[in-house]
Amino acid sequence: MDRSISPADLKKLLRSSHVALLDVRRKSDLDASRDKMLGATWCDPDELVEWADKIPKYREVVLYCVRGGSVSNSVVEALQEKGVKARFIEGGIEGWKAAGGEVTQK
Repeated sequence: MDRSISPADLKKLLRSSHVALLDVRRKSDLDASRDKMLGATWCDPDELVEWADKIPKYREVVLYCVRGGSVSNSVVEALQEKGVKARFIEGGIEGWKAAGGEVTQK
């Protein structure tokens, strides 16, 4: 499975299916921003072992951090190793916003 999804492809996917959106920004990055994607659930990447097994394997999972870098990559790798269909948004939430993606205030 692919490790990432472009903002444009995610927009199409969100129109056609129910995707689990996970916000995996570090707590400090989360606290520094008021933006979040509509319907996203925050999961602390530093507590991955606590919540990874609760992610359903039958659903498509898309996650994001700030810019789609090391945090997203490590979380996607860990989830895919557990059989979860997980990908991260290229460019993170900043890439999503730059592509005209909708965000809400938390």
